[in-house]
Amino acid sequence: MISNDTDFKQTLEKLELPQQRRVGAAFVRNVLALNLSLSKVVETAADEDVSAEELAIAFKQAKAAALESHTRCGSDSDWQAQAGYFVARAASALVAPDKQAKNPAWEAAASARMARTCGHIDAADESMHEESEAQYRLLEQFLNDI
Repeated sequence: MISNDTDFKQTLEKLELPQQRRVGAAFVRNVLALNLSLSKVVETAADEDVSAEELAIAFKQAKAAALESHTRCGSDSDWQAQAGYFVARAASALVAPDKQAKNPAWEAAASARMARTCGHIDAADESMHEESEAQYRLLEQFLNDI
């Protein structure tokens, strides 16, 4: 049972890149409501048969979404825009070119947590640790399915 970030990260590091993309897609789907424009990018990352060209297109889309969200954040601390930015960063990590992809599932998980945190701040919600626990369960489920 995975119950801490050390075990979580070490388990993710043992996965092959396509497996990291698939489980990372589950992490991003968990926060996708914070930036629905990235659903196609996430599905591309989860596709076992994805081509390098498809990944490159998805990477451009995710980077554009990150730039757009980051621009909207501004100095007013727009927490919803900030949450959308972190969802875009999570999606970008999953579809980054192979040579740039260093533990993309962990990068996606960390950014998804930041997205959730921003969403909780915006809603004045105190249950921020739940995203980590949800990710532990998603990884365990993924490992049981492979």
